[in-house]
Amino acid sequence: MESLAIAYLAAAIGAGLVVIGASIGISRIGAAALEAIGRQPEAGGQLRTSMIIAAALIEGVAFFAAAICLLLVLK
Repeated sequence: MESLAIAYLAAAIGAGLVVIGASIGISRIGAAALEAIGRQPEAGGQLRTSMIIAAALIEGVAFFAAAICLLLVLK
């Protein structure tokens, strides 16, 4: 029973770190894109596309890490 409690704790901490890391990454992407659009407004479309691709990659990594956390619980 003790190892199961440790697995639950590890999964909860891991999921929390995943959410924090993904939100920091996406917020930095958004801030950099808005700053770049402010400096060069005509490049807004290209920057928006690059921002969406980068955010999707971050979300993919976050989903993978969350799946690993669930596997710890279901072990």
